[in-house]
Amino acid sequence: MDHSKDATIRLARAYAEKGDPDGWFEEFYARSGGDIHKIYWADLAPNAQLVEWLDRFAHPAGSRAITIGCGLGDDAELLAKYGYRVLAFDISPSAIAMCRKRYPGSRVEYQEADLFDHPPGWDRGFDLVYECNTIQILTGENRARALLSIADLTAPGGVVLVSCRSRRTGDQEDAFPVAMDREEIDGFRRAGLEEMAMRSYDDDQDPPVPHFFAVYRRPTVE
Repeated sequence: MDHSKDATIRLARAYAEKGDPDGWFEEFYARSGGDIHKIYWADLAPNAQLVEWLDRFAHPAGSRAITIGCGLGDDAELLAKYGYRVLAFDISPSAIAMCRKRYPGSRVEYQEADLFDHPPGWDRGFDLVYECNTIQILTGENRARALLSIADLTAPGGVVLVSCRSRRTGDQEDAFPVAMDREEIDGFRRAGLEEMAMRSYDDDQDPPVPHFFAVYRRPTVE
């Protein structure tokens, strides 16, 4: 399978046309044959913004963290190194298999799961929820559903870290993926979380791509 961005767009559209807008993820990972280098969007390194945030703050021993759509596991492994008890999930069983093969003996619990149909025990169950580029690759109402589901995973006093591409409202609406604008990411506040930090920056690609890195907190008492 051609694993280029153009081929991925065609694959995603084909699944959307048959009423399964998220089904292409598994086919994409499965057709890589376990070759991590065919996952073109994977940096094969932890997110630099996550590294910076983790270096700046204390992390209570035993805190629980969850990574949304964990992909190839780099960020989940980083969280584990900082002492978190990490659950990392992806809708693609092939992606989870690649994580387990890549990190044998890892302390991270890798699990196949659907954000929209996750175990009930996950709700309000995590001190740190990490979302990186999942919402932006979804379409239609699933974007808002995903945001609310992510917020619901956060325990009282817990934080949500959001790393994603950004855009001005009205721009790039036909792009793939569709980056989040400020109105959309503000949905975390409308979901009852407090915005603790919001950074807008351009990455080091050529040409640079604008991003958000945001930190939200669920109040201890609601």
